[in-house]
Amino acid sequence: MGEVKTPRQWFLRSIALIYVCAFASIYVQIPGLYGDEGILPVRLQMPKVQRPLLEQESLLCLGPSLGLAPQQTLELMCLLGVALGLGAVLLEPLRDSLIYLCLQALYLSLYNVGGDFLQSEWDVLLLEAGVLAVLVAPLGLLCRHSSYRYHDPVSFWLTRWLFFRLTFGTGVSKLASGDPAWYNLSALSHHLENQMSPTLLAWYVHQLPDWLLRLGAVVVLQSEIIVPLVTFFAPIRRLRLFGFYVQLFLQLCYILTGNCSLLNLLRITLSFSLLDDDHFNSDSNSGPKKKKGQEKKPRSSGQALVSYLTLLVELAVYLFILYCFITLFKIQIDWEEKTLSSKTSFDQNGFNAFLEVFQELTIWIGVLSFTWEAVSAMLNCVCTRGIASKLWSLLQWALITAAATAVFALSVVPYTSMAGMSVSKVLPAVRDAYSAVERYQLVGAYGIQHRLISAEGRPEIILEGSYDGLTWTEMNPMYKPGNVNAVPPLVGPHQPRLEWLMWQAAQGGDDTSPWFTGLIQRLLQGKPEVVSLLQVDEAQYPFSQRPPALIKANLYNYHFTDPAKDKTHLQNWWRRQYKKEFFPIVNLNDPTLKKLLEESGLKEKFPVQPVSDTPVSQVLSLIRGHVKGFSGSFVLSTLLATLASIFLIKAVFSWASGSQKPRPASADHKPKKPKEPSEMVEKSQAPAASNRGSKKDSNEKKDSDRSPRKRK
Repeated sequence: MGEVKTPRQWFLRSIALIYVCAFASIYVQIPGLYGDEGILPVRLQMPKVQRPLLEQESLLCLGPSLGLAPQQTLELMCLLGVALGLGAVLLEPLRDSLIYLCLQALYLSLYNVGGDFLQSEWDVLLLEAGVLAVLVAPLGLLCRHSSYRYHDPVSFWLTRWLFFRLTFGTGVSKLASGDPAWYNLSALSHHLENQMSPTLLAWYVHQLPDWLLRLGAVVVLQSEIIVPLVTFFAPIRRLRLFGFYVQLFLQLCYILTGNCSLLNLLRITLSFSLLDDDHFNSDSNSGPKKKKGQEKKPRSSGQALVSYLTLLVELAVYLFILYCFITLFKIQIDWEEKTLSSKTSFDQNGFNAFLEVFQELTIWIGVLSFTWEAVSAMLNCVCTRGIASKLWSLLQWALITAAATAVFALSVVPYTSMAGMSVSKVLPAVRDAYSAVERYQLVGAYGIQHRLISAEGRPEIILEGSYDGLTWTEMNPMYKPGNVNAVPPLVGPHQPRLEWLMWQAAQGGDDTSPWFTGLIQRLLQGKPEVVSLLQVDEAQYPFSQRPPALIKANLYNYHFTDPAKDKTHLQNWWRRQYKKEFFPIVNLNDPTLKKLLEESGLKEKFPVQPVSDTPVSQVLSLIRGHVKGFSGSFVLSTLLATLASIFLIKAVFSWASGSQKPRPASADHKPKKPKEPSEMVEKSQAPAASNRGSKKDSNEKKDSDRSPRKRK
């Protein structure tokens, strides 16, 4: 693989931008989720016995020493994360290993105290990608010169391995879980309405013909299973580019139909590992620029043979992908009806047999690819000029390679825990090491929590409140379906944690989670911090003047409307059917609610302790006052628009300064170079010599004209 300087910078900048979005999204939701009047007050998770800092799982323990309440400590951590992330996005010197280490520590602290709200797959993925960013980024703040040039491919290779594990694991889990929707290829049609936040475009895509949606399901399986196997670690550059553009197209489709989540952004960021510097060169297609008068050298017969063999291998890979596409899914064209028919030619037992064969094969492919990158980097270090530079480069290479080897070995443990694989083949020492560092989230498992796609529709929890128990009014959230005639919202890259957990609970049918009990309690109390998680606009919340006396929750199945069939729902985007009661009717003094609060550890036993009014606390309160009343999507959109404006202004100034540079003079009108004082002295002495008529002096003058100083 070629140089990776540019893709590495893109990766580091993108990770910093994702950190900004993640921290800002959590910051907006802290009062409602973790505040003193929130669903799960974080102060209830503070340790009763103080422990040393290195034994703490979160930086939350530093709050009392700063005179901050637990909620304000979380806010300070998020604001620091946003500030450091913005600095790394805008300034290249701040894309440093120490900066990413601080971002990793801050987000890990939030993850450890966040409870159910921060247990999503994209949180785990961001933590692992953050660890890799620490290894990939240069260490330039402590030393002025950072020679990361030679071992960059070694550390950057880990991002490609993570991208492979994520993509391949996601595709494998769809079939290894035995989901019938993926075996009969109807999954895409159901996925469009079952995903967390479907967009307006998802409704229109859902109206496409059934055969086209089945073909889309085939494309998804091919892109997530076959394409990564044959392209991600291919030694041929064009194959890796093919894999990159396939994954980029897939993620763009997910974003357009299901909003832009952090998971999509992380996938796109990791896909940069398939690129190299030549791809970012605008003249890469035409080859390197040639100097004037330089002719193209003819290729030798050996080079031509290698080129032809490479082309044949590349064509063979494309034909193999096409062969799998046609034979594994029995693609047939009906020319009369102008449609395609498709169905899987294998069952779950056959797929499990395939997985048993390719489990070790993919790991050994990774070992060979990593070894190639490590040996190539070592040879580059050996070829460095100077003994000191050579030893320093080899020392850095040894440290980075050892760290990368450890991360790769640890990642094999969760990789083999996906559905259909066995972790027993991993060395016991590696499993023990993974257990020892598991709490630091250095590596994660992806694809093992695949949920079966329901053909009965999208289950949704609908909260209803009442004053008298006779008239019930729905309390619909901002970012998920509720009102059947409400347009599907635009959410991303904001991550509404409450809506995500409600979506998860509806899928699993769990009504005894502590967070759901806390939600019911706070809504009955009418706490504005929690109400703002559902609706920022008070006009959209039916109980903004007085909290409800009674609350219940029902479970409905939602479907996208079909204009060809639902003649009575032409103005609606959704149609729904009542399924069952999810949570019984309770009031604030209900014994059932009090018992659930006691079991969840949410029963208030001690009053909230006042906190000293320090300058840091005052600044945090001031910032919170400015953000209060705005939705998370608005705050993140404003932040990203500001970043885009800064980049646009920088580009305009760069273009303007470049256009003002004087053009080089042509060969016929070259400006005369001012003469040096020594040349003026020589010129003044020349006439004197010529007046004496000495031939020897004349020859000496000619020699002086040919001197290096005279030619300068």
